[in-house]
Amino acid sequence: MPRAGLAPRWLLLVMPLLTALALLAGCSTALPPQAQPVAPPPPPANPAGPDLGKQLTVAVDDLGTGFNPHLISDLSPVSTEVASLVLPSVFRPGPGGDPQLDTTVATSAKVTATAPFTVSYELNLGASWSDNAPIAAEDFVYLWQRMRADPGVVDAAGYRLITDVRSRAGGKAVDVVFAQNYPAWQRLFNNLLPAHLLKDAPRGFGTALSDSIPVSGGPFQVTALDRARGQLVLARNDHYWVNPPVLDTLVIRRIDPTGLLDGLRTGELPVAHLWPDQPTLSAVAQLGSRVRIQPVAQPMVVQLGMRTDQGVLTDVRLRQAVGALLNRDALIAVGTSTGVGGVRDDAQLLAPSEPGYHPTAPAGAPMHPDPALVTQQLTAAGYQRDAQGRWTLLGAPLRVTVGAPTDRPRFLAIAQEAAKELTAAGVAAQVVTAPGTALFTDPTVVPTPPSLSASPSPSPSASASASANPAGPPAAPGPPVPTRAGHGSSGGPVHPAAPPTPSPTPKPSTPPPGAAAPGAAAPVGPAAASSTASSTPGSGAAAASTTAPPPAPAGVVVDLAVMPRAVGADLASTAASNYGCPPGMAGVAQPARNSTGFCLAALQPVLDATLGGALAPEQAAATIESTLWQQLPAIPLFQTVTTLVTTPKGDQLTGHVGPGPLTIGPFGTAPSWQPANQ
Repeated sequence: MPRAGLAPRWLLLVMPLLTALALLAGCSTALPPQAQPVAPPPPPANPAGPDLGKQLTVAVDDLGTGFNPHLISDLSPVSTEVASLVLPSVFRPGPGGDPQLDTTVATSAKVTATAPFTVSYELNLGASWSDNAPIAAEDFVYLWQRMRADPGVVDAAGYRLITDVRSRAGGKAVDVVFAQNYPAWQRLFNNLLPAHLLKDAPRGFGTALSDSIPVSGGPFQVTALDRARGQLVLARNDHYWVNPPVLDTLVIRRIDPTGLLDGLRTGELPVAHLWPDQPTLSAVAQLGSRVRIQPVAQPMVVQLGMRTDQGVLTDVRLRQAVGALLNRDALIAVGTSTGVGGVRDDAQLLAPSEPGYHPTAPAGAPMHPDPALVTQQLTAAGYQRDAQGRWTLLGAPLRVTVGAPTDRPRFLAIAQEAAKELTAAGVAAQVVTAPGTALFTDPTVVPTPPSLSASPSPSPSASASASANPAGPPAAPGPPVPTRAGHGSSGGPVHPAAPPTPSPTPKPSTPPPGAAAPGAAAPVGPAAASSTASSTPGSGAAAASTTAPPPAPAGVVVDLAVMPRAVGADLASTAASNYGCPPGMAGVAQPARNSTGFCLAALQPVLDATLGGALAPEQAAATIESTLWQQLPAIPLFQTVTTLVTTPKGDQLTGHVGPGPLTIGPFGTAPSWQPANQ
């Protein structure tokens, strides 16, 4: 923990940049010519309705892609802030960041038994959704079921330990039973979702909250979203059972840099929360004393996730080679706009703004390009360089597909830079984009425009030798997976509900002990199909299926994805959620894989012991970190840092709003904000 009176490490890194930008005040306040956008038509005077009442407008530069705070694909500053105002949570972060019981939702929450480990919740009798349905046990059940079964969720490890959720007192008391001790239980059941509406929703958990949250269990409710005009309206929840907010409406409005500067200069925009590029932040800093600028660390790290359960990067040697080919400094500069939008992250578990963070990255690759390591790893995997400098296996080029989620321009820019670097180093690389709900969950994706190629070849990521030699050399065996409920004793997870997806890349030699890649895992998500086949990846071969396998899903395998990773949970849950083997669970035929498909037998006992409290996180962290840097399922780049801008009037209306807790953000105090039009 940082000592009292000392700024966190990440803040010390960001503040000099903001200070430097502020020194530009006195120069022209116009946006630099290269950053001048074409201003869109102004919105109508009152686009949200005939009467917004007591209103305050906050300017943003992006509304995000969705509002489900439990999905990796929906992680954004706006989704975090909206969830904090609309969705009920049993615990919320206190001033020091530790969870504190929110008595407006639950009057009591405590461990009531240890054999089995049981937590009992007494819910506030007045707590209800804005359609008058009670906030009750069914909401706990729904979130538990979705978090343990659906792919692409945030911090699922704790929910997967739950064996039962029991209702008492007409749903206003809940007993949650765990398979083992779980010290971090207070971090569960935050941002509860309305089960009575979502459990039968046609689009379900994955996409039902793409454009709204249908009801509210907090002080505000979502009443309008106009993506074309770039406006989201939160209105006071008249059914809120405790003190109502002062505002009638809180308007979150997307605005271009020119409109932002004009609004701040004239005072029409009292508050702005942005992820600015360098020219925009420089121009805002030039407003001098007319604005107050604060960095806001976001509960998100941007990383390169490597697909370890299928595709070319199932081999750890190829993952190490790709890491040694990339210029990480250049990727960070592209993603952060040369430092104004993020802080470099050199650890696999904690983010720079979290207490206890310290760099754990090794001195060499993937911190810096290492041509000698590239040659060593690719040669060991059977690849050679041809006369044109291309890496080939049996005469066919090594291909890597780099993916980025749609509607995230900076992520696409990172993907394009990575593909350019790989191509320059002799790897055939292409860039594809797809919705995050598919990119972070499905075995393959159907690319959506704009999909750009960094190499002349339009071929999707696949085996470099499949066409040259259909039989190919034998595949390198993956490591065994630890035996646990629902898993085969040979080490591979048994998935009776879906056929195995073998790695498409033949490997001519077996990786050295301790460096083998995890074996292939069955498809998950919408593309998965039912079958009675089972797989034991540790053996390197699939068991025979008793039924004909379904046709392969259309699309391409994304080997390397630019993706967000949620931070802010406890270290043990973060490690087990992001890098653990999915456990077998009653009622879940096919456990959802983590975002990269990573599963390592040697690491799993450490993750399990840390999650259950048998091993202190501080004791386990060094082992986990070193293993992840060697196995390289992901390369962290930076923690996102946004910018909060307020005018003197904005400070007066918001009570000098600050960054707020990491997982809540600046809007946590919005119920007490005053209207600008009073």
